[in-house]
This record gives sequence, C-alpha cells and structure tokens, in this order.
Amino acid sequence: MSVVAPTTMKKFINAADDVVQESLAGLGAAHPDLVRIDAANQVVLRKDAPVSGKVALVSGGGSGHEPLHGGFVGKGMLDAACPGAVFTSPVPDQMLAATKAVDGGAGVLHIVKNYTGDVMNFKLAAEMAEDEGIQVASVLTNDDVAVEDSLYTAGRRGVGITVLVEKIAGAKAESGGTLDDVAAVARKVNEQGRSFGVALTSCVTPAAGSPTFDIGDDEMEFGVGIHGEPGRRREKIKPAAEIVAEMADAILGDLDPSRGTDVLAFVNGLGGTPLIELYLIYNELTKHLHERGLTATRSLVGNYITSLEMAGASITILALDDELTALWDAPVHTPALRWGA
Repeated sequence: MSVVAPTTMKKFINAADDVVQESLAGLGAAHPDLVRIDAANQVVLRKDAPVSGKVALVSGGGSGHEPLHGGFVGKGMLDAACPGAVFTSPVPDQMLAATKAVDGGAGVLHIVKNYTGDVMNFKLAAEMAEDEGIQVASVLTNDDVAVEDSLYTAGRRGVGITVLVEKIAGAKAESGGTLDDVAAVARKVNEQGRSFGVALTSCVTPAAGSPTFDIGDDEMEFGVGIHGEPGRRREKIKPAAEIVAEMADAILGDLDPSRGTDVLAFVNGLGGTPLIELYLIYNELTKHLHERGLTATRSLVGNYITSLEMAGASITILALDDELTALWDAPVHTPALRWGA
C-alpha cells in the first residue's frame, strides 16, 4: 500500500486569506432555514436564536475541521459556533458576540476543546459575558488517549467526543434542562468517552501551501492530533485489522467499560479517507468490541471532525446508559447531522 503526501497545493479557493469567510457565506447560503451568518463577527448562529428560556450552547475553534463546529448549529445541537482562521483559535470578541447573540435568559454553555488558545480565549469571553450579566458555564473536552501533552495542549486533546457532547448536551437543552443539567450531562459524556486517531498523510493549510508534516509513503502516524500533532509513534502501515485492534485496545484500556456495557461507536474520517474504508474500520471495530463483551447499540460513521484533506481516521467510544441513549436519539436538525426532526 503506497500513500503519497501532497507536495503541491490544489484547492478550490480564491485567496488563502478569504477561505473561512467565503466558506461561511456558502454555509449560510446553503442552509438559510437552519443558520444565519454574522459576517462582521465571523459567527454561525442558529436561525431562530436566541430561543427564549432555553440554555444556549456555544462552541468553536480553528477552521479546517468542518463540519465541526458550524455544521452542528441548529435544533438539538449548538446555538452558535465561532470559527477561527484555519487551525487557529477564535478570539474572545467572537465568542462574546456569539454568547450575547444566543442568550435566551437561561444561561449559556461553552463547549471547549482542550487546546491552549481555545481554553484561554473562551475563559476570557466567559468572564466578559458574566460582566454583562449572562450566566456562563464551561465544559472542557479532553478525550484523546494517545498522548498527555502536545504542541497545542496541556493534558489530553479534545477531539471526537466533542461532536457527541454537542449532540447530547444540545438535546438536554432542547428538552428544557437547566444550565446545571446541561453542563452535567456534557461532562458525563466527556468522562465516559475516549478517542484515538491515526493519519496516513499530512494535510495542507491554505496559508502554508505545503504539508504540515512529512510522512513516508509507507508510514502512518499512530495517535495523531487533529492539527497533525505527533502521536505515540510513527511506524509502517499495517493491515486495517491490526491498526483498529491497537486503537481499540488503547481506548478501552483507558475507558475500562464493564462487560455487557452498551456503547456508541464513532468512526470519524479526517477528511481524505473514503467511506468504503471508514465502514471497513467500523466492521473491524465491532469485532473487537464483541470480543470485549461490548455492544455498539448506536453508531456514527463519516467525516465529522476533520483535518482538511488528511487521510486518516479516529475512533471514539462512548459508554452509554439510558439517559445518554435517549438524548442521542432525540431529534436534531443541523447542516451536518439530522434525524427525527
């Protein structure tokens, strides 16, 4: 198997500096029934925000991970998303503008991936919002078991579980939960979920025009981060069954669910991996779960938290209970995720 990282940039762009703004304009034009774009503040807002009496959910981070976060704005999920430049944290003023725009009087939950810039800027935004009389709670996602610290983090990185937190906490808010209720279920999802990623190629940011890291034709980065941060090691590519078994062992060894536990199994593409391979990964994962006495009663397969065009995949396992299962099944209607609505 030979995988060659790109050496030149071929992208559908006009100018590198305009990619994020023009993409957001396209998101708004494609889904005017679901979202509206605040171009001045570079924020994606739920069409009907603020929803009076409902806890509002705000998340954000660097662009390049689409559909995270803007694609998850809508009924049953986020009320606002703050996209920064590619792989760059949004600024506190964006986050404050989003928080103020969606506050319906019941408080606002900030869902923050554990990357240093995101953590710092969301903290500043929360403080500014509270100075203006808005009650804010924050939940940190830190589900990546690959490494403890990285180029962008102190502690574990926030990755795939973020999507599941946004969906499940969004359902809790939609059902009328208080800010404390919504924050508690968000923290529960983070605590009961773990993730691990593998990359076969690098990706190319529009501003750089060249791969973010070099990797051999026959190599993979085992435990990669969503910005291309190094993982546990670099090694030769192996058959998918072996890769998935090692990823699953890392996740389940850390999560340590009891035999008989129902789980949500989330196989996520990093942008350049086709569905034929993602479903193959899911098939291998279900075999491994069965061996551990676990059953995937819920699933999600596709590109949901990406790294531009990086070839690779991540696996997230969430230990379910009746509450989390019901909230996962609750209606959702966003550009990137929808059922029952």
